[in-house]
Amino acid sequence: MHYNFRKMNWIYEPWPWYVAGPMITFIMFLLIMVDKTFGMSSNLSTLCNLFGAGKISNIFKFDWKTKKWNLIIVLGAIIGGFIAANFMTNDLAVNINPSTIQDLHALGFESAGKNYLPTELFSNHIFTNVKSIAILAVAGLLVGFGARYAGGCTSGHAISGLSNLQAPSLLAVIGFFAGGLTMIYFIFPLIF
Repeated sequence: MHYNFRKMNWIYEPWPWYVAGPMITFIMFLLIMVDKTFGMSSNLSTLCNLFGAGKISNIFKFDWKTKKWNLIIVLGAIIGGFIAANFMTNDLAVNINPSTIQDLHALGFESAGKNYLPTELFSNHIFTNVKSIAILAVAGLLVGFGARYAGGCTSGHAISGLSNLQAPSLLAVIGFFAGGLTMIYFIFPLIF
């Protein structure tokens, strides 16, 4: 039997908070019960260790096999994203506020409101633009340093750390939001 997901209109609607929230809570409960924590940046460390980075840096010296369960989460996120984008989405544009779209258009992002990611930042032509490469390189370094310095990424602290009532995670989340607001209101307009 063949199902045509494209004809099922309910699939295209975002899941309401009262469905998605309890699902995340249930997953966090399961992780707490088996004494595991969730976070995406720790998977990068695991992958680095898996491919031999432990021979270069002590940061990556650990038994990656003890964290292989976490790699399954990454695989699931990739598969889930592929299924959602290709079988459960009829519009690849993000539904954002029209005034935000106007502000982005004023900054030169003509694809705002039309694409999932702004093509001005994420298309292949950025690799021919020195400014774009520099911005992405600096951003990557800052995100990597920040995740390492904070002991985890936004998903690890905001979802796992807060659900475990960890005070350092609360401070990290406050810092993430303060940094994000500073970036978008003060630094972003200067760059673009």
